[in-house]
Amino acid sequence: MTKELLQLRVNGESHTVAAEPHHTLLEVLREELQLTGTKHGCELGECGACTVLVDGVPVLSCLTLPAQLDDRAEVTTVEGLARAGEGAPGSDATMLHPLQTAFAEEGAAQCGYCTPGMLMAAKALLDTNPRPSRDEIAHAISGNLCRCTGYTAIYEAIEKAAQAR
Repeated sequence: MTKELLQLRVNGESHTVAAEPHHTLLEVLREELQLTGTKHGCELGECGACTVLVDGVPVLSCLTLPAQLDDRAEVTTVEGLARAGEGAPGSDATMLHPLQTAFAEEGAAQCGYCTPGMLMAAKALLDTNPRPSRDEIAHAISGNLCRCTGYTAIYEAIEKAAQAR
């Protein structure tokens, strides 16, 4: 196969990537850009582990071809949630997104494999609905499977992040 040059904007930075035309956004993010926070799960669009945001909308990167994206589309991965240099004044520390902090504080990440996809789905929800109900949270993350928890800690973490914003 012949690789194609793709222009991608990921986490606020522009990238030119040479990738096989059949490679998914998941493969390009992980293998070409070394952004391994987005997880390989089922690769069938059923588990949500590979969820990223494209222009603020959750998409399954295992089912998305980068060539389908507009050159101006903004892809946000879990690595893009934290903001470098926005920690304490005068520090180079990274400031975690309120969702990341809440997930840690509430024990919402068990093994952690589903966590990046959960965080991205939750971010999309909170960006459009800053005070969601429990039912709205459940609906927003319904495409993200977690095999470790009963989801209660995840719901509570998203609610806590909503209150912190």
